[in-house]
Amino acid sequence: MTTRIFLVRHAEAEGNLFRVAHGQYDSIITPRGYRQLAYLRQRFDGERLDAVYGSDLTRTRTTASALYIPRNLAFRPLPLLREIRLGVWEQMTWGEIQRMDPGMYVDFNKRPDLWRAEGAETFAQVRDRMVAGIRQIAAENPGGTVAATSHGAALRTLLGTLQGMSLEEIGRTGHGDNTAVSLLEVDGESIRVVFRDDASHVPASASTFRRQSWHKDDAATEPGLWFRTSDGPDGVRTAEALMDEEAVGRISMVLEPEALRVTDYAIVPALRGQRYGIQLLGQAVQYARRQDLERVVLTCGPELAGYFAQYGFVPSGGDMVMDLRRIIREIPEIPLVTFPSPEK
Repeated sequence: MTTRIFLVRHAEAEGNLFRVAHGQYDSIITPRGYRQLAYLRQRFDGERLDAVYGSDLTRTRTTASALYIPRNLAFRPLPLLREIRLGVWEQMTWGEIQRMDPGMYVDFNKRPDLWRAEGAETFAQVRDRMVAGIRQIAAENPGGTVAATSHGAALRTLLGTLQGMSLEEIGRTGHGDNTAVSLLEVDGESIRVVFRDDASHVPASASTFRRQSWHKDDAATEPGLWFRTSDGPDGVRTAEALMDEEAVGRISMVLEPEALRVTDYAIVPALRGQRYGIQLLGQAVQYARRQDLERVVLTCGPELAGYFAQYGFVPSGGDMVMDLRRIIREIPEIPLVTFPSPEK
């Protein structure tokens, strides 16, 4: 009796946007991620699903909502499907990791069999628990059709393993974009990959990978920023952005009773329009979370309101406000699109 399992990588989350290493750190979906969920929901229109599983982290639970809410199903959290635990790498920018440990940075993508970080899982451990998770889902849904949401590195490891690859060989395979879909068929002990990493439902305007280069590079590198923080008078904290050893921007912020206020935000003209500025905002978001705050606020002129709005800031009482609560929000409606079937 064959069980079909659709695997879905989560929609774009804060780590993807801010270029920060988020393994089992619990981040939320971005505004672009919610647009991706609208296309994902539409892709699965008319598909019978008997159950929806997923990693228990907020970004995968939110992604799963595009599938279980329209069908009035309950979400089934399964921690076995979590992303790799990154240990000391958690919440570091990828630029900082590349600067601190360039060899292991490359190994993370290209030689997962060799990668190690203090306090982290190995990819062999991820492989074993992901396979166990798939077998559990199949055992609980014999002959059914199921969807399960998980994470980029974990899914890459699982899919390569099911295709008969070693961890070293998996390091030579590609990556799935956010909300990419794969399909497994499980029959007894046999698990077959029907197709993998299909993101044809996501138009270029909503794709995360269309805005990034690391997944195209043989060394999986991209120009990344690292940050040096300092505390000044009146409680102002400044994160100075550096590329290599050159200062290229800064963001300053101050704690308010119920929010973190950004008081200064700048990046050198040569890097504007290249998505580096969002990495500065990521520093504010991470600092606010460490202080258990649920809002980041800033004041800007009307000419910049659209820029900040695309990253989740909304007008409120003369300010622009970003809501950091870990909640599932409403998925937007989109025009009807016809998707090709990767199974044909």
